[in-house]
Amino acid sequence: MNERPGLGLHRFAVLTAGATFVLLFAGGLVTSTGSGLAVPDWPLAFGQFFPEMVGGVLFEHGHRLVASGVGLLTLVLAAWIVLRDPRPVVRLLGLAALAAVILQGVLGGITVLYKLPLAVSVTHACLAQVFFGLTITLAVVTGPTWTSGRTAGTDAGRPSLALLAGGAVALVFLQILLGALTRHMKAGLAIPDFPLAFGQLVPPLVTPHITVHFAHRAGALLVAAAVATLLVRVERQHGDVPALRRPARLAAALVVLQILLGGLTIWTARAVVPTTIHLVVGAAISGSCLVLALRSHRLLVRPRRVPAVRTEPARVLA
Repeated sequence: MNERPGLGLHRFAVLTAGATFVLLFAGGLVTSTGSGLAVPDWPLAFGQFFPEMVGGVLFEHGHRLVASGVGLLTLVLAAWIVLRDPRPVVRLLGLAALAAVILQGVLGGITVLYKLPLAVSVTHACLAQVFFGLTITLAVVTGPTWTSGRTAGTDAGRPSLALLAGGAVALVFLQILLGALTRHMKAGLAIPDFPLAFGQLVPPLVTPHITVHFAHRAGALLVAAAVATLLVRVERQHGDVPALRRPARLAAALVVLQILLGGLTIWTARAVVPTTIHLVVGAAISGSCLVLALRSHRLLVRPRRVPAVRTEPARVLA
């Protein structure tokens, strides 16, 4: 695991992850503007490769063009990894990213051809987050912090920081799933006030739309608590390790921003800008927690338990 695949590969992996983040924003614009069926055919657009980019077509076909660019970057990245990186696990991750981006393209086509079915649309949104996580993982494991093999201390806490951060990633993903349901069920304004819900802490859960929307709000509190726990743990035990401190602080700052964006989404009746930024900030929180999980697993050495030595009592000689 200490082989160095090269700084060029790492930089290209970072570029791919950055392009994927831009793709998430472009996809968010499609749903925020209601442009999902502005182009009714796939893979062409009105039977053309480049239709007139006006109205919703600009967002929908622009999203497809960005997705094509990300797909090309992923193909190059996967090939580069397979040819130059000697680590089997990293090669597998590169191929998994390529498979994910291909499947994502197919799901995007099915979403259009079958007129935005809820299950496919939500799966498409969640797979986008999984793919983003894969690109971030590839950027981390090809970077100098990982390949140098250096350790930054011990992790004597129970549970480990890596486990806590991994749990936060899972929790954020569930929150993103709830957000995708809220978005594609058009339940974003099912509860029209914030921070209260119909003037109450817990609203009457009388419709599926209200239930999903409120579950998304409750999930935000759980994510905030998990990220706060991570930040306190890092600051207390590993505050002198920038590779761990930076993603923990970034995740905490993004959570505060995300809650504010959630409020703005309600207060502005789902205006395009705050609604779309709300989506990509959720992805950034997930990415920050993932970086923390990966780096803490790599950099922190768990103390080994020293087996107790059994000693027999000394015999008294008569």
